[in-house]
Amino acid sequence: MYHIEYEKPKVTLLQESGLGVAEIAARTCYDSFENSENACVKNAMERLDTQAINNIENSELLSNLAWVHHHHSIIEHATLSFLVQGTSRGVLQEHARHRLQSISVRSTRYTMSSVINAFTASLQSEDSFAFFLKTVLPLNLFIITDNDYLRIEIRSIYEKLLFQQQRNPDYYSTAVAKSSLPFLESCKGDAQALFLALENGKKKRNVGDGFKHIVSDNWRVDMVITFNIRSLKNYFDLRDSAAAWFQIRWLAEAMKEVTPLKYLKLINKKHR
Repeated sequence: MYHIEYEKPKVTLLQESGLGVAEIAARTCYDSFENSENACVKNAMERLDTQAINNIENSELLSNLAWVHHHHSIIEHATLSFLVQGTSRGVLQEHARHRLQSISVRSTRYTMSSVINAFTASLQSEDSFAFFLKTVLPLNLFIITDNDYLRIEIRSIYEKLLFQQQRNPDYYSTAVAKSSLPFLESCKGDAQALFLALENGKKKRNVGDGFKHIVSDNWRVDMVITFNIRSLKNYFDLRDSAAAWFQIRWLAEAMKEVTPLKYLKLINKKHR
């Protein structure tokens, strides 16, 4: 079977809210502050030490509610935020199915100017596609890293851009910032010089409005995602599974690796 090389995502834990807010919420429901093993929670209604509350490592009540009574709404008060670097638009589509999360994703619309600049410059080359391929390959734009596959992927993008350029009489004003339009004349016949001039000039930040449809699910994206712990449990249950698509499984595995044990104890039986 033919093996294709992929880039695996890198995940960093950006912030954690702590367990304290979730225990305070549970104790509020039952008015049982005096039963907490955490002194800062026991005394919370008389003397509120939010720093100590947010630093507690264990909560017998939360564990009991999660595993004995299956009262998971309480742990919605604890949240984790992750920085994900190097996953795909295909994974992004899968992520959108998890309703209870906050997600901010690297914008295609505002971040694909180098690809458009490479294509625009390639039109000044005798071998337009060869220049485009050579220029786009080092940009690390895709999750699949196999060069033979990437040639097909980049050829597809090139053909879509060529189609659009040939059908759009306003291509240059759509693709190039107004202040950079003079470079088209001053660098005429020199693709490399034009590419560098466009890269160093003012970028047309919303260039993707007319071109974002050219990319595939293999397109590399970065994102910041925030889950409450109940939703994270659902995410891990579904995505850290042999039945899950391998790319999102890789991401779930990487997220689990950076999730502190005190949260995993509440949402994963292996860590109880």
